[in-house]
Amino acid sequence: MNNIIIRKVKQEDNALLAAMIREVFDEFKAPTCGTVYTDPTTDDLYALFQTPRSVLWVAEVDGEALGCCGIYPTSGLEEDCAELAKFYLSNKIRGKGIGKQLMLQCFQSAKEMNYTKLYLESLPQFAKAVSIYEKYGFEKIDKPLGNSGHTTCSIWMIHSSFAEQ
Repeated sequence: MNNIIIRKVKQEDNALLAAMIREVFDEFKAPTCGTVYTDPTTDDLYALFQTPRSVLWVAEVDGEALGCCGIYPTSGLEEDCAELAKFYLSNKIRGKGIGKQLMLQCFQSAKEMNYTKLYLESLPQFAKAVSIYEKYGFEKIDKPLGNSGHTTCSIWMIHSSFAEQ
């Protein structure tokens, strides 16, 4: 792993990222219904992240898109709150600090887009990721915010001091 680039999503990333995200769900035996797994936007992340005040960062390692993390103005969230969305890493790159790079890039993007809060949804199957979110200042809340459509997610978290990181 010599050449790591954090860049914005390209249209040609769509199929690779969709496959990688679904592979992560399969690996952790996470539910597929009511999640990003069956969400039709997963197959065209490039188009989804053309939405104003959104960005999807991709970790390209040795020429292959192996991770992503984005900022998205999910419907129903307050104007100053965005969702930290589509944060997935291939098992080929976990534990190497690439997820941290993606998250910090998203924090910076959120600040630049004048968000003051970040919200995320997750699943118990991704407990390690949840512990990492907590390490970076996300706190669990007792109900979902906004209208992501991911009704199976049962972990909801908010971060209101990411701008300090």
